[in-house]
Amino acid sequence: MCSYVLCCKDCILNCVLMLQLMLTMERLILIILVTVPGVLSGAWRVTYGDQCALKGASVVIKCEYDYPWGHIVTAVSWSKAQYVAGELKKVLLSQLASPPNHLRYVGNYRGDCSLTADDVQHTDEGEYFFSFVTTFNRWKSLTPAHLSVRELTSAVQPSTVTEGGNVSLTCVSGCLAPINIVWFRDGQTVPNPVFQAEREHAGRYYCAVLGQETARSASVALNVQYAPSNITLSMSPSAVKGSWATLTCSSDANPPVTHSGYSLYKDGHFISSGQNHTIADLQPTHSGLYYCEAWNNISRRGIDLINSTDVHLDVQYRPENISISMDPPHVVEGSSVNLTCSSAANPAADNYTWYSSAGSSFSSLLQVGSGQVLSLPSVEASHTGLYLCQASNRLGENNSTEVLLAMKKKGHGRHSLKILAGIGVSVFVTSLLWLWLKKRSHAKKKAPASYEDEVSYSTVTITPRKPSTPHHMDNSCSKAGENDDSVIYTSLAESS
Repeated sequence: MCSYVLCCKDCILNCVLMLQLMLTMERLILIILVTVPGVLSGAWRVTYGDQCALKGASVVIKCEYDYPWGHIVTAVSWSKAQYVAGELKKVLLSQLASPPNHLRYVGNYRGDCSLTADDVQHTDEGEYFFSFVTTFNRWKSLTPAHLSVRELTSAVQPSTVTEGGNVSLTCVSGCLAPINIVWFRDGQTVPNPVFQAEREHAGRYYCAVLGQETARSASVALNVQYAPSNITLSMSPSAVKGSWATLTCSSDANPPVTHSGYSLYKDGHFISSGQNHTIADLQPTHSGLYYCEAWNNISRRGIDLINSTDVHLDVQYRPENISISMDPPHVVEGSSVNLTCSSAANPAADNYTWYSSAGSSFSSLLQVGSGQVLSLPSVEASHTGLYLCQASNRLGENNSTEVLLAMKKKGHGRHSLKILAGIGVSVFVTSLLWLWLKKRSHAKKKAPASYEDEVSYSTVTITPRKPSTPHHMDNSCSKAGENDDSVIYTSLAESS
């Protein structure tokens, strides 16, 4: 019984010891597998390949390393081959003159030794070496990882195109690895690398790596040529008679319209060539519709010459050529008369003022009315005299020449009747004299020559009185006797 119990105790003790040993070995194996990736091969090794990176992009230099069983990695480092004082040396990345975190280790201590470079520049190009330190040794890579830096190259075909022509954008990468490209024009995304050119498509184009837009090509220009448009004709300053004015033509065109490419027309007739046209002394004859014509050797829809909209040049001036008309032209006492003032002005005269002088000169002026027409419904002696009108607009004023208003008194027609009566009497007397002479001549033929009578006679003259001059302002001053016409008759005598 006792020996059986002792045997069982030994078995249990052995089992416990075996279990403890197995657990210890599992822990040791786990540690080796986790910390020492080189236990399977047991060789010192660094493996990586050459890399090509685009300028401005980010790149990862893939790297793997291995080491014998039993070693634990305690330190890793990268270096770059550079010439120092004329000698090629390996310089630690931490000692390079580069921005912080520009070159970063992204590997670990268990076999991954990858290195990344952000915003790659041409100065990053070169040979890189990896080294590591273990608990028992250190290792440096025997061969380098070569990093080459290339660029994107963009092209626009054609680089100069006439509006409406086809354009194609091409982007070429210096690295063989395929990439996705995106296009930009002056910072704005271009949806299609093939398009029909419009004037707004002119600008600078570049391509970039999609998702890494800092990796971009140098920009190239697209020049879109087009015929003149938005042609305008401007005028300065205001158009006032006697002043000057400059007409200036401008347009939107590519290539720009040269000085000789502009022509100025007035009412459809050619005036001059050039972008500017100056009129030194404006006159009303310069008024009219002006437009300019632009040309730059580029056609638009088959049209070579493009015109601006019309500009109306309206030369303004104060009233001139002022005249007075009288209706009726001959005025009788008590009748009505209208004096009308006319003028040439731009803008039209908007104010008329009438002045009169009772004498034959303007020594004393009296304002007698306003408006374009001065009406006298019943003319009296006090209305006679010199009249003038003054016309004005916002630019100034001018006076007309004076007009004399004369008046004929009523009954003045009797003078004409008296004159006609005198003429009739004269004709009658002359007829009687002619008959008497004829009869007398017949009698002489019958009588002896010694008894022939001698007759003496003279010419009859009838002189009507002249009417009073219209320049006298008051006809009432005339004498009553001056209103009679005078008739003078000759005497007839016979001598024997």
